[in-house]
Amino acid sequence: MEGDKEREGVDINKQEMLQRKKNAVLVDGVFLNGPIADARAGEKFVEDACKIIMEEVIQKAADVTEKVCEWQPPEKLKKLLDLEMRDTGEPHQQLLQLCQDVIRYSVKTNHPRFFNQLYAGIDYYSLVARFITEALNPSVYTYEVSPVFLLVEEAVLKKMIEFIGWNEGDGIFNPGGSVSNMYAMNLARYKYCPEIKEKGLSGLPRLVLFTSEECHYSMKKAASFLGIGTQNVYFIKTDERGKMIPEELEKQVQRARKEGAAPFLVSATAGTTVLGAFDPLDKIADICEKYGLWLHVDASWGGSALMSRKHRKLLHGIHRADSVAWNPHKMLMAGIQCCALLAKNNLDLLKKCYSANASYLFQQDKFYDVSYDTGDKSIQCSRRPDAFKFWMTWKALGTTGLEERVNRALALARYLVDEIKKREGFRLLLEPEYANICFWYIPPSLRDMEEGAEFWEKLHHVAPVIKERMMKKGSMMLGYQPHLGKVNFFRQVVISPQVRREDMDFLLDEIDLLGRDL
Repeated sequence: MEGDKEREGVDINKQEMLQRKKNAVLVDGVFLNGPIADARAGEKFVEDACKIIMEEVIQKAADVTEKVCEWQPPEKLKKLLDLEMRDTGEPHQQLLQLCQDVIRYSVKTNHPRFFNQLYAGIDYYSLVARFITEALNPSVYTYEVSPVFLLVEEAVLKKMIEFIGWNEGDGIFNPGGSVSNMYAMNLARYKYCPEIKEKGLSGLPRLVLFTSEECHYSMKKAASFLGIGTQNVYFIKTDERGKMIPEELEKQVQRARKEGAAPFLVSATAGTTVLGAFDPLDKIADICEKYGLWLHVDASWGGSALMSRKHRKLLHGIHRADSVAWNPHKMLMAGIQCCALLAKNNLDLLKKCYSANASYLFQQDKFYDVSYDTGDKSIQCSRRPDAFKFWMTWKALGTTGLEERVNRALALARYLVDEIKKREGFRLLLEPEYANICFWYIPPSLRDMEEGAEFWEKLHHVAPVIKERMMKKGSMMLGYQPHLGKVNFFRQVVISPQVRREDMDFLLDEIDLLGRDL
């Protein structure tokens, strides 16, 4: 039966080819009749590949018996994968095998024991949204080409602005929190001196901005990229918990003024990358108001606590910010990438700062309301409909479901902290206030040693060895780093709702198992 269908399909293809040849039109030696692509073969490939994705990625997502990663060193992996591009295309089965291999040797970030980054897990509604947008392949700049996704972005931004506590505002989704911080820095500079857009940097005073020692490294990158210069980023001291010290900020603002520089921006952090610290936003806002400085809050990581009535106090004072970066692809699992830059009140500032009035896109005599052509307030032209992923998740779970996601993650973090305190050989760096749990594992050989230079030197090498062992075993992924004079420690981050109490117990058991002989 199958053979008959295949032969029938071949006969139909032959008939179509013969008909095209009879009506052939050639231009520059190129045959123009009919499509060049074989739609039936393409559809079959999509169908078969989706089955592989469903079985190998989605259905295995919550299976803790699966490996987080089938680790291979680069040179060996190059040999295991067929990476070469050739003059002729590969056959159907070979391409499906490539799909299998890509999945097999990739890190399963949706595994319940992937704790390595500030994102993890799988949100099924966001995933379907991604399938839809990948298939439609839209670009969000004008209403005529992307009507649904522009309205979705508008609705999501409006709701996020409401959670920040502003009465009105503007915003844009963009590729990453780093880009959001760059947007904010440029907006603040434009507000300080609008003529920079046309006249450039040459006539400006030495601009200075302030951020904490614990800020994200994108602040330095943005200062470099925008021509402000990394030397003009003043890093403010933090307390023992990693929070910016307001008194130190005011001292540095006064110092910059005495130097003849022009302070224009303070970037506070709500949820630092390593320690998960939240800067005291209210006190920082007081200083910004006193000296006329733009206040940006990098809440890329911690912004999602705004969804929780219990934990939103971590961001007390955020409503006083002029701009906020917030990444729903982190704690709220909207899928990478999903990052918003939000600006308070100044409804036209984004457009004034970035518009270039491209006449082939933003014609003013269109047959609909051109205020929906929002692409001119972006530094990009082509732009993905990232808000749609978050919108679909929000529609599916509701605000209460998103709140539950935050509350559960922080409750699991608290459980892990309590377990660390009970277990011999585990030591917290500090009591966490968010989902970052930083701790040392001290193997039996070091537990009776005096905590001098030799102890800390030996302990410094423990976490990297355990990380190597867990990666090669595939049992889990957990990050480590040294930080501000402290030797290597583990940083565990709880995000995914697929994570259970048993996974927290496993994490500590596995570290002890992999490191007790060190």
